[in-house]
Amino acid sequence: MNPKVDFYFNKAKKWQEELKKLRTIVLGCQLSEELKWGVPCYTFQESNVVLLHVFKEYCALLFCKGALLKDTKGILIQQTKNTQAARQIRFTDVRKIVKMKTLLKTYINEAIAVEKAGLKVNFKKTAEFSTPEEFQNKLDKIPALKTAFNALTPGRQRAYLLYFSAPKQSKTRNARIEKYMPQILGGKGLNDN
Repeated sequence: MNPKVDFYFNKAKKWQEELKKLRTIVLGCQLSEELKWGVPCYTFQESNVVLLHVFKEYCALLFCKGALLKDTKGILIQQTKNTQAARQIRFTDVRKIVKMKTLLKTYINEAIAVEKAGLKVNFKKTAEFSTPEEFQNKLDKIPALKTAFNALTPGRQRAYLLYFSAPKQSKTRNARIEKYMPQILGGKGLNDN
């Protein structure tokens, strides 16, 4: 146990019992405990293997490369349709965690084996994401915007494409595009300041 991570478990208002049990199980698999992105992260030779997350409706064990696990029991959940690598197992009851202890260790050990083998998730290329019509029109009409967008890193491009595509109404998509055009022209990503 890493004392720097203790505060996370002590401050948890909800799921405290569940988190402590999950922590014990994960640490029993010989992983190093660190605090990354404000949450407990368990690593094997400095590679992220699994994280503990707290949500309003549940707490979760999140496998960083969960898409590569066999998931023979069908318990891994893809958080959103755009999540490519991570998969989680959700919990709302410490009894379920206790009952699943052996199975959870099996999944964690498989995730460690994935790291040992150096396996990588094949991420979709930016070109595979659809460009909303409204944004494509802007790119076609404003060469500087197209140049600036193409100069962004693939991750920043994907973030914009997903964000611009999300609304159902064209009006909302256009509003988002208009709002972020100066940021794109400035070479910044969606969440850059």
